[in-house]
Amino acid sequence: MKAIGVTKFGGPEALEVLELPEPRPGPGEVRIRVHAAAVNPTDTGRRAGLRYDPTDGLPSVPGMDAAGVIDAIGPEAGDRLSVGDRVVTIVVPRGSHGAYAEQIVVPAASVVRAPAEADFAAASTLLMNAMTARLALDSLELSAGDTVAVTGAAGAFGGYLIQLAKAEGLHVIADAKPDDAGLVRELGADDVVERGDAVAERIRELRPDGVPGLADGAVLNERVVPAVADGGRLATVRGWSGPAERDIKVLPVRVMQGANETAALERLVRQTEEGVLTLRVAKVFPAEQAADAHRLLEAGGVRGRLVLDFG
Repeated sequence: MKAIGVTKFGGPEALEVLELPEPRPGPGEVRIRVHAAAVNPTDTGRRAGLRYDPTDGLPSVPGMDAAGVIDAIGPEAGDRLSVGDRVVTIVVPRGSHGAYAEQIVVPAASVVRAPAEADFAAASTLLMNAMTARLALDSLELSAGDTVAVTGAAGAFGGYLIQLAKAEGLHVIADAKPDDAGLVRELGADDVVERGDAVAERIRELRPDGVPGLADGAVLNERVVPAVADGGRLATVRGWSGPAERDIKVLPVRVMQGANETAALERLVRQTEEGVLTLRVAKVFPAEQAADAHRLLEAGGVRGRLVLDFG
Protein backbone atom coordinates (compact mmCIF):
# COMPACT_ATOMS: atom_id res chain seq x y z
CA MET A 1 0.00 0.00 0.00
CA LYS A 2 1.33 3.43 -0.95
CA ALA A 3 1.56 6.11 1.71
CA ILE A 4 3.34 9.45 2.05
CA GLY A 5 5.34 10.04 5.19
CA VAL A 6 8.74 10.47 6.77
CA THR A 7 11.35 8.12 8.12
CA LYS A 8 13.31 11.12 9.44
CA PHE A 9 11.72 14.37 10.55
CA GLY A 10 12.56 17.54 8.66
CA GLY A 11 11.36 19.98 6.02
CA PRO A 12 9.05 19.21 3.11
CA GLU A 13 11.85 17.32 1.38
CA ALA A 14 11.65 14.70 4.15
CA LEU A 15 8.34 13.45 2.74
CA GLU A 16 8.70 10.30 0.67
CA VAL A 17 6.61 7.56 -0.89
CA LEU A 18 6.39 4.59 1.47
CA GLU A 19 5.22 1.03 0.98
CA LEU A 20 3.27 -0.11 4.03
CA PRO A 21 1.33 -3.29 4.82
CA GLU A 22 -2.34 -3.28 3.85
CA PRO A 23 -4.31 -2.45 7.01
CA ARG A 24 -7.17 -4.66 8.20
CA PRO A 25 -10.24 -3.36 10.04
CA GLY A 26 -10.82 -4.71 13.52
CA PRO A 27 -13.94 -4.63 15.70
CA GLY A 28 -15.88 -1.38 15.27
CA GLU A 29 -13.66 -0.23 12.39
CA VAL A 30 -13.94 0.31 8.66
CA ARG A 31 -11.32 0.56 5.95
CA ILE A 32 -11.43 3.38 3.43
CA ARG A 33 -9.79 3.40 0.04
CA VAL A 34 -8.59 6.99 0.21
CA HIS A 35 -8.98 9.10 -2.92
CA ALA A 36 -8.13 12.50 -1.42
CA ALA A 37 -6.48 13.81 1.74
CA ALA A 38 -6.49 17.48 2.73
CA VAL A 39 -3.26 19.16 3.81
CA ASN A 40 -3.51 21.00 7.12
CA PRO A 41 -1.01 22.92 9.29
CA THR A 42 -1.03 20.03 11.78
CA ASP A 43 0.42 17.87 8.99
CA THR A 44 3.45 20.08 8.53
CA GLY A 45 4.06 20.00 12.26
CA ARG A 46 3.85 16.22 12.28
CA ARG A 47 6.28 16.02 9.36
CA ALA A 48 8.72 18.22 11.30
CA GLY A 49 8.47 16.06 14.42
CA LEU A 50 6.64 18.56 16.62
CA ARG A 51 4.94 16.93 19.60
CA TYR A 52 6.39 13.57 18.54
CA ASP A 53 5.60 10.67 20.85
CA PRO A 54 8.50 8.18 20.70
CA THR A 55 6.07 5.33 21.35
CA ASP A 56 4.54 6.05 17.92
CA GLY A 57 7.68 4.92 16.14
CA LEU A 58 8.63 5.59 12.54
CA PRO A 59 7.70 5.95 9.74
CA SER A 60 5.30 8.78 10.51
CA VAL A 61 2.39 9.39 8.15
CA PRO A 62 0.60 12.76 8.44
CA GLY A 63 -2.98 13.59 7.59
CA MET A 64 -6.22 14.08 9.51
CA ASP A 65 -8.76 14.61 6.69
CA ALA A 66 -9.63 11.91 4.16
CA ALA A 67 -12.32 11.18 1.59
CA GLY A 68 -12.82 7.92 -0.25
CA VAL A 69 -14.84 4.73 -0.50
CA ILE A 70 -15.35 2.06 2.15
CA ASP A 71 -13.80 -1.20 0.93
CA ALA A 72 -13.97 -3.34 4.08
CA ILE A 73 -15.93 -3.36 7.33
CA GLY A 74 -14.85 -5.03 10.55
CA PRO A 75 -17.08 -6.88 13.00
CA GLU A 76 -19.27 -4.92 15.41
CA ALA A 77 -19.20 -1.83 13.18
CA GLY A 78 -22.99 -1.64 12.96
CA ASP A 79 -25.12 -1.36 9.85
CA ARG A 80 -24.97 2.41 9.32
CA LEU A 81 -22.22 2.09 6.69
CA SER A 82 -21.75 -0.25 3.73
CA VAL A 83 -18.94 -1.30 1.42
CA GLY A 84 -19.01 1.09 -1.55
CA ASP A 85 -20.20 4.14 0.41
CA ARG A 86 -18.52 7.44 -0.49
CA VAL A 87 -17.36 8.78 2.86
CA VAL A 88 -15.31 11.34 4.74
CA THR A 89 -13.50 10.87 8.01
CA ILE A 90 -11.35 12.55 10.63
CA VAL A 91 -8.16 10.56 11.18
CA VAL A 92 -6.32 10.79 14.50
CA PRO A 93 -2.76 10.07 13.32
CA ARG A 94 -0.37 7.86 15.21
CA GLY A 95 2.84 6.44 13.80
CA SER A 96 2.21 5.16 10.28
CA HIS A 97 -1.54 5.64 10.76
CA GLY A 98 -2.40 8.88 8.95
CA ALA A 99 -4.62 10.05 6.12
CA TYR A 100 -1.80 10.31 3.55
CA ALA A 101 -2.30 6.70 2.48
CA GLU A 102 -4.16 4.68 -0.14
CA GLN A 103 -6.01 2.81 2.61
CA ILE A 104 -6.81 3.85 6.15
CA VAL A 105 -8.57 2.00 8.97
CA VAL A 106 -10.61 4.19 11.32
CA PRO A 107 -13.38 3.80 13.89
CA ALA A 108 -16.77 3.56 12.21
CA ALA A 109 -17.96 6.33 14.54
CA SER A 110 -15.61 8.80 12.83
CA VAL A 111 -16.87 8.00 9.32
CA VAL A 112 -19.89 9.63 7.64
CA ARG A 113 -21.18 9.72 4.10
CA ALA A 114 -19.60 12.41 1.96
CA PRO A 115 -21.63 15.46 0.97
CA ALA A 116 -23.74 14.76 -2.09
CA GLU A 117 -22.41 16.35 -5.28
CA ALA A 118 -18.98 17.05 -3.73
CA ASP A 119 -16.01 15.40 -5.42
CA PHE A 120 -13.41 13.65 -3.27
CA ALA A 121 -11.03 16.62 -3.23
CA ALA A 122 -13.67 19.04 -1.98
CA ALA A 123 -15.16 16.52 0.45
CA SER A 124 -11.76 15.92 2.07
CA THR A 125 -11.57 19.56 3.17
CA LEU A 126 -14.64 19.47 5.40
CA LEU A 127 -14.44 17.59 8.65
CA MET A 128 -11.28 18.54 10.52
CA ASN A 129 -11.62 22.29 10.20
CA ALA A 130 -15.41 22.40 10.36
CA MET A 131 -15.49 20.20 13.47
CA THR A 132 -12.80 22.35 15.09
CA ALA A 133 -14.94 25.41 14.31
CA ARG A 134 -18.01 23.65 15.70
CA LEU A 135 -16.25 22.80 18.96
CA ALA A 136 -14.87 26.33 19.27
CA LEU A 137 -18.25 27.93 18.71
CA ASP A 138 -19.92 25.58 21.19
CA SER A 139 -17.29 26.40 23.81
CA LEU A 140 -18.08 30.13 23.55
CA GLU A 141 -21.68 29.51 24.69
CA LEU A 142 -23.16 32.43 22.77
CA SER A 143 -26.81 33.12 21.97
CA ALA A 144 -28.49 34.48 18.87
CA GLY A 145 -27.86 38.22 18.65
CA ASP A 146 -24.52 38.02 20.45
CA THR A 147 -21.28 39.08 18.77
CA VAL A 148 -18.42 36.71 18.06
CA ALA A 149 -15.01 37.78 16.77
CA VAL A 150 -12.93 35.52 14.54
CA THR A 151 -9.23 35.80 13.75
CA GLY A 152 -7.69 33.95 10.84
CA ALA A 153 -11.06 34.46 9.20
CA ALA A 154 -9.93 33.83 5.63
CA GLY A 155 -8.53 30.41 6.53
CA ALA A 156 -10.43 27.13 6.56
CA PHE A 157 -11.19 27.15 10.30
CA GLY A 158 -12.12 30.84 10.29
CA GLY A 159 -14.32 30.54 7.23
CA TYR A 160 -16.27 27.64 8.67
CA LEU A 161 -16.66 29.42 11.99
CA ILE A 162 -18.09 32.51 10.30
CA GLN A 163 -20.63 30.41 8.43
CA LEU A 164 -21.64 28.35 11.46
CA ALA A 165 -21.99 31.51 13.54
CA LYS A 166 -24.19 33.24 10.97
CA ALA A 167 -26.40 30.14 10.78
CA GLU A 168 -27.02 30.58 14.51
CA GLY A 169 -27.90 34.25 14.36
CA LEU A 170 -24.64 35.69 15.65
CA HIS A 171 -23.09 38.99 14.62
CA VAL A 172 -19.59 38.29 13.29
CA ILE A 173 -16.53 40.55 13.44
CA ALA A 174 -13.74 39.04 11.37
CA ASP A 175 -10.18 39.99 10.58
CA ALA A 176 -8.66 40.07 7.10
CA LYS A 177 -5.89 41.66 5.13
CA PRO A 178 -7.23 44.07 2.48
CA ASP A 179 -7.01 41.48 -0.33
CA ASP A 180 -9.15 39.04 1.69
CA ALA A 181 -11.80 41.45 2.94
CA GLY A 182 -14.17 40.63 0.08
CA LEU A 183 -13.82 36.89 0.65
CA VAL A 184 -14.49 37.22 4.36
CA ARG A 185 -17.60 39.30 3.70
CA GLU A 186 -18.79 36.70 1.18
CA LEU A 187 -18.44 34.07 3.89
CA GLY A 188 -20.85 36.13 6.00
CA ALA A 189 -18.85 38.48 8.23
CA ASP A 190 -20.83 41.56 9.29
CA ASP A 191 -17.77 43.67 10.12
CA VAL A 192 -14.21 43.26 8.88
CA VAL A 193 -11.16 44.69 10.64
CA GLU A 194 -7.57 44.63 9.46
CA ARG A 195 -5.67 41.57 10.62
CA GLY A 196 -2.43 41.76 12.62
CA ASP A 197 -1.12 42.15 16.13
CA ALA A 198 -3.33 45.23 16.72
CA VAL A 199 -6.55 43.37 15.86
CA ALA A 200 -7.78 43.52 19.46
CA GLU A 201 -7.67 47.32 19.39
CA ARG A 202 -9.58 47.36 16.11
CA ILE A 203 -12.25 45.05 17.51
CA ARG A 204 -12.59 47.32 20.55
CA GLU A 205 -13.21 50.26 18.23
CA LEU A 206 -16.37 48.44 17.11
CA ARG A 207 -17.26 47.01 20.52
CA PRO A 208 -15.84 49.33 23.22
CA ASP A 209 -16.82 46.87 25.97
CA GLY A 210 -15.25 43.94 24.15
CA VAL A 211 -16.87 40.89 22.57
CA PRO A 212 -18.38 38.08 24.67
CA GLY A 213 -16.68 35.41 22.57
CA LEU A 214 -13.63 35.22 20.29
CA ALA A 215 -12.33 32.30 18.21
CA ASP A 216 -8.60 32.72 17.59
CA GLY A 217 -7.78 30.94 14.35
CA ALA A 218 -4.75 33.19 13.80
CA VAL A 219 -3.07 31.84 16.97
CA LEU A 220 -2.55 35.30 18.41
CA ASN A 221 -3.22 33.99 21.94
CA GLU A 222 -2.51 36.69 24.56
CA ARG A 223 -2.56 39.40 21.88
CA VAL A 224 -6.32 39.01 21.37
CA VAL A 225 -7.27 38.82 25.05
CA PRO A 226 -7.85 42.62 25.20
CA ALA A 227 -10.66 42.24 22.62
CA VAL A 228 -12.68 40.00 24.94
CA ALA A 229 -15.17 41.48 27.36
CA ASP A 230 -14.85 41.00 31.11
CA GLY A 231 -15.96 37.46 31.90
CA GLY A 232 -15.99 36.54 28.22
CA ARG A 233 -14.65 33.46 26.48
CA LEU A 234 -11.68 32.88 24.16
CA ALA A 235 -11.40 29.66 22.11
CA THR A 236 -7.84 28.76 21.03
CA VAL A 237 -6.72 26.14 18.51
CA ARG A 238 -3.09 25.37 19.35
CA GLY A 239 -3.38 24.50 23.02
CA TRP A 240 -2.79 27.93 24.56
CA SER A 241 -4.67 28.08 27.88
CA GLY A 242 -3.80 31.48 29.28
CA PRO A 243 -3.52 33.02 31.73
CA ALA A 244 -6.01 35.78 30.97
CA GLU A 245 -7.18 38.57 33.21
CA ARG A 246 -10.67 39.97 33.90
CA ASP A 247 -12.27 36.55 34.49
CA ILE A 248 -11.87 35.66 30.82
CA LYS A 249 -12.07 31.90 30.24
CA VAL A 250 -9.48 30.54 27.79
CA LEU A 251 -10.75 27.35 26.17
CA PRO A 252 -8.28 25.27 24.11
CA VAL A 253 -10.11 23.28 21.43
CA ARG A 254 -8.81 19.99 20.05
CA VAL A 255 -10.56 18.32 17.14
CA MET A 256 -9.89 14.86 18.60
CA GLN A 257 -12.63 15.69 21.10
CA GLY A 258 -15.15 15.46 18.27
CA ALA A 259 -13.56 12.84 16.03
CA ASN A 260 -16.03 10.14 17.05
CA GLU A 261 -19.11 12.36 17.44
CA THR A 262 -21.01 10.80 14.55
CA ALA A 263 -24.16 12.91 14.85
CA ALA A 264 -22.13 16.14 14.85
CA LEU A 265 -20.11 15.00 11.83
CA GLU A 266 -23.31 14.12 9.97
CA ARG A 267 -24.72 17.54 10.78
CA LEU A 268 -21.70 19.21 9.19
CA VAL A 269 -22.29 17.17 6.03
CA ARG A 270 -25.97 18.21 5.99
CA GLN A 271 -25.01 21.86 6.43
CA THR A 272 -22.66 21.54 3.48
CA GLU A 273 -25.42 20.07 1.35
CA GLU A 274 -27.77 22.87 2.47
CA GLY A 275 -25.24 25.54 1.47
CA VAL A 276 -24.50 26.69 5.02
CA LEU A 277 -20.86 25.57 4.71
CA THR A 278 -18.68 26.17 1.66
CA LEU A 279 -16.00 23.69 0.59
CA ARG A 280 -12.93 25.55 -0.68
CA VAL A 281 -10.17 23.76 -2.58
CA ALA A 282 -7.10 25.87 -3.36
CA LYS A 283 -5.14 23.31 -5.39
CA VAL A 284 -4.91 19.56 -5.90
CA PHE A 285 -1.54 17.79 -6.06
CA PRO A 286 -0.73 14.20 -6.97
CA ALA A 287 0.08 12.46 -3.70
CA GLU A 288 3.69 12.03 -4.79
CA GLN A 289 4.01 15.83 -4.83
CA ALA A 290 3.12 16.20 -1.15
CA ALA A 291 6.39 18.06 -0.52
CA ASP A 292 5.29 20.78 -2.95
CA ALA A 293 1.96 21.07 -1.16
CA HIS A 294 3.73 21.44 2.19
CA ARG A 295 6.04 24.12 0.79
CA LEU A 296 3.09 26.08 -0.57
CA LEU A 297 1.18 25.84 2.70
CA GLU A 298 4.16 26.94 4.77
CA ALA A 299 4.77 29.90 2.45
CA GLY A 300 1.44 31.30 3.68
CA GLY A 301 -1.43 33.03 1.95
CA VAL A 302 -3.26 29.88 0.80
CA ARG A 303 -7.02 30.39 0.74
CA GLY A 304 -8.93 27.15 0.85
CA ARG A 305 -7.29 23.78 1.34
CA LEU A 306 -4.55 22.05 -0.56
CA VAL A 307 -5.41 18.43 -1.34
CA LEU A 308 -3.42 15.30 -2.17
CA ASP A 309 -4.93 13.04 -4.85
CA PHE A 310 -4.46 9.31 -4.26
CA GLY A 311 -6.24 8.28 -7.46
